[in-house]
Amino acid sequence: MSIDAARQASYDRGMRASLAGLVVNLLLALGKMAAGIVGHSHALLADATESLGDVFGSVIVWRGLQIASRPPDPEHPYGHGKAEPIAAGLVSMLLVGAGIGIAIESVREIVSPHRGPEPFTLVVLLAVILIKESLFQRVRRVGERTGSAAVHTDAWHHRSDAITSAAAAVGIGIALLGGPRFVSADDWAALFASGVILLTGLKLLRPAIEELMDRSPEPGLVERATEVAEERPGVHRVEKLLMRKMGLYYVADMHLEVEPTMTVFQGHAIAHEVKEAVRARLPQIVELTIHLEPARPGTKPGREERAQPPP
Repeated sequence: MSIDAARQASYDRGMRASLAGLVVNLLLALGKMAAGIVGHSHALLADATESLGDVFGSVIVWRGLQIASRPPDPEHPYGHGKAEPIAAGLVSMLLVGAGIGIAIESVREIVSPHRGPEPFTLVVLLAVILIKESLFQRVRRVGERTGSAAVHTDAWHHRSDAITSAAAAVGIGIALLGGPRFVSADDWAALFASGVILLTGLKLLRPAIEELMDRSPEPGLVERATEVAEERPGVHRVEKLLMRKMGLYYVADMHLEVEPTMTVFQGHAIAHEVKEAVRARLPQIVELTIHLEPARPGTKPGREERAQPPP
């Protein structure tokens, strides 16, 4: 499979996972909303509101991946990969907003007397917890396989929904067992869940912002690319390597030091060999721009020259 085909396959996997989450979230949100209204459970209604947020989040992730998968064009020569962390950031802010909104509503319900929840709402929540946790595990695996920040964020959106449902189940259980004196346990559970959702949103927002600011990848990837380049004959050493994430993949600028007396044709051949070797060994690097520099006296040679025995 070619690099471009593999890249498109990764985007397709992410989009399928988002669409599956969208359908499940919509069905769960409608079911929890109906059960919360009929069963007089504020925690369940708060949970339904969070699920509706998941629906919008899945739409954002799906659309972001769809845009990110587009090939480069004259207006976007590096491609459209930044749409992916933008989608991740929007979903994270959606989580933060949902957490704040649920917290405000929970406090309002705590200070206002209201009817306790019905027993069947607990059964609904237990079923929701199982479904959402299963969905989280599935989408998380897709996010890890593709390296997508947006899909990873979407997975944790599902996990936050499962946590919200679990907290609501605990609160409803206490309200049902404790009687009228513990009716507000349902609302306290919703307040606790709002805090978890808020913290999760803030935690997921940071990596999305860092990716948009072109933060360097983990050191291991830079070191491996450097090793591959310095293994090629004619490369004195990698003088500089700048790398940034573009959607699910990376683009890089590499400065190679070569023999100063080398011809342009020889330098071009070495640069081409290095580019092909790096992309073959590290397929997550889809674009590599190489600049040639004359090797300076006294600089430390690369591994190819170090491996040669002295004359």
